Amino acid sequence: MDQDLEQLTALNRDYVASVQNSDVRRFDEILAPDFYCSNPDKSLVDRAAFLTQTAQPVAIKNLEAHDVKIRVLGDFAIIHAATRYTTPDGKEAHGRYTDCWARLNGQWLAVSAHVSR
Repeated sequence: MDQDLEQLTALNRDYVASVQNSDVRRFDEILAPDFYCSNPDKSLVDRAAFLTQTAQPVAIKNLEAHDVKIRVLGDFAIIHAATRYTTPDGKEAHGRYTDCWARLNGQWLAVSAHVSR
């Protein structure tokens, strides 16, 4: 369990950093083939569309997660967290996300994400 928490903590940091830095390569490594994401605009995108949207530079800065809660349920895990970031006009803003992870062939992969702002 401790090893799972360490791995998921690192993957969560990678996920948030990949959003901030438009790191499609890292997302390609950590997303399951059947990944889906519910975006803040209420759209639902599959893996391919998520990678396409991730490739676009983000306008926000200083994205960070806090109040992170990781729940490991066997080969499935749920990560709940709050975010704070700076908007393009310099204001501080907040959001939340929930990411679901599954251990597939011995590797944790993100299978679902839900983001709200």
